[in-house]
Amino acid sequence: MSLLVVGLSHRSAPVSVLERASLSADAKTKLLHDALAAEPATEATVLATCNRIELYADVDKFHAGVAELSTLLAQHSGVALEELTPYLYVHYEDRAVHHLFSVACGLDSMVVGEGQILGQIKDALALGQELHSAGRLINDLFQQALRVGKRAHSETGIDRAGQSLVTFGLEQLAMGTPVADWARGKRALVIGAGSMSSLAAATLARVGVAEIAVANRTAERAERLAEILVASGTGVAAAAIPMAEVADELTRVDVVVSCTGATGLVLTADDVLAAVSWGAGGLAPAEQAAAGSAPGAHQGPHPRTPAPRTAPATAGTGPRPQPDVAGLDTGVLARLVAAAEAGGRLADAGAARTISAHADAEADGCPVGLDGRSALTGVDANSLELHGTWADQGEAAAQRQPRRATRTQAHATDVRLALLDLAMPRDIDAAVHRIPGVRLVDIESLAEASADAPMAADVDAVRGIVAQEVAAFGAAQRAAHITPTVVALRAMAAEVVAMEVARLDGRLPDLDERQRAEVTQTVRRVVDKLLHAPTVRVKQLASEPGGAGYAEALRELFDLDPQTVASVSRADAADPKNDDDPGRAS
Repeated sequence: MSLLVVGLSHRSAPVSVLERASLSADAKTKLLHDALAAEPATEATVLATCNRIELYADVDKFHAGVAELSTLLAQHSGVALEELTPYLYVHYEDRAVHHLFSVACGLDSMVVGEGQILGQIKDALALGQELHSAGRLINDLFQQALRVGKRAHSETGIDRAGQSLVTFGLEQLAMGTPVADWARGKRALVIGAGSMSSLAAATLARVGVAEIAVANRTAERAERLAEILVASGTGVAAAAIPMAEVADELTRVDVVVSCTGATGLVLTADDVLAAVSWGAGGLAPAEQAAAGSAPGAHQGPHPRTPAPRTAPATAGTGPRPQPDVAGLDTGVLARLVAAAEAGGRLADAGAARTISAHADAEADGCPVGLDGRSALTGVDANSLELHGTWADQGEAAAQRQPRRATRTQAHATDVRLALLDLAMPRDIDAAVHRIPGVRLVDIESLAEASADAPMAADVDAVRGIVAQEVAAFGAAQRAAHITPTVVALRAMAAEVVAMEVARLDGRLPDLDERQRAEVTQTVRRVVDKLLHAPTVRVKQLASEPGGAGYAEALRELFDLDPQTVASVSRADAADPKNDDDPGRAS
């Protein structure tokens, strides 16, 4: 076995690097094609999730394999090799097996014990099989990893050590409130219809949201997911909406979960700010666009005015009341946004900072003052410029604070719009966490929150399972390595028996059929008994660490034809599902 894995994950690289190094579906395909075309690799597959990218390959040269796989990862991820290299890790042979089995059990996940990784490992194996890049070793390895992961979840309480990213993310949004209580009666928007988005939608339905809108680039997939949700028996009302209407939908919902394969932002800070502003009594996004050049109008590409949507009757709620944003008139907000844009600053640097810091404005020396709806009455251009400077200083100070502190909110009930971004690269502009009434939880904040999570005692039991399974897999693979030699030896012995029986026929032509059959069977029994102990023992020895040399010794001792051994190996590799193979891991 010459298994090599080269990769990076949330444990080795910052989220900013993982974002840029993510692989699209096409990039995965091209990566595997190029890996097989490279000289060191004979088979390969890639495991790419929201927080890891790992390339697994069977290589004949370690150093050449590391160099080639690292180069390919950099080439297809779009991150320069010199920038990517410090974050890469390499595992070889048993260490590579140990790593994948740990990943399958959830020990290496951002949320320890989460079970979704098993589906992602299954997808990685399916991709390798579909592209014919997964040979005998990759098939055995990933199938065994799936069994090990299932064993860990069934024999231990590893599930208690953590939850899926979706569940954990919703818990972070709920901020200590039971998720079912927090979610009950809410309206939700799910952007994307892939495996993670589908899991998020199903979880939201299960915890009691009243209504779910599904948006996806492919409308048919969104409609299918909505149909499944309606038929799930949870009582949730679900419908598909066009992606073009997502910005308007933000004005109707309480919760957004996004996980798409987009390479750019799906929701910008302007989209979210416009939705929250409308909720505070201002113009709807489409109305703002229609206002055109009106002073302070938001220039958003929103084509229609959304009609208020009520929750289903089963939710027991009417149209959601729309509170003011920190008590600030939206006209004030719009003028601050316009002033910031005119000065070449981010709108949220002035507007959002103004709202969130109004309690400390005068103490910090803001020249405008923020006494509610009359804040900007009669303010001249010089004062607005001074206000922009004050806001920028506040923004710079905020950026110097620990990231986790900038995301805190007083309580879940203060949140007007809760956003969960599970995409890598991110779907939602990170700047939205500075908009009052908005709470954003993304991959980076999940990593921060899970870093301090207590490790369950069951983790030790899972580590024991992993150690056992790694040893068993290594032994099975080493035993399988000698199997072609043993098969070739027995084939040679059978050929010798056949030749000697043919010579006996020439010397004793008077033997009848019964006598000839008895002599043939006797010779075969003698040969089988002579070979039985050596072949059983050599398999046992070969399964132990350092036992790879026994196959070579057997070939030398019995003068076996290397071509015969190679032909057996090729036939064995061509049928990776051969259940009769004694070297198959189980």
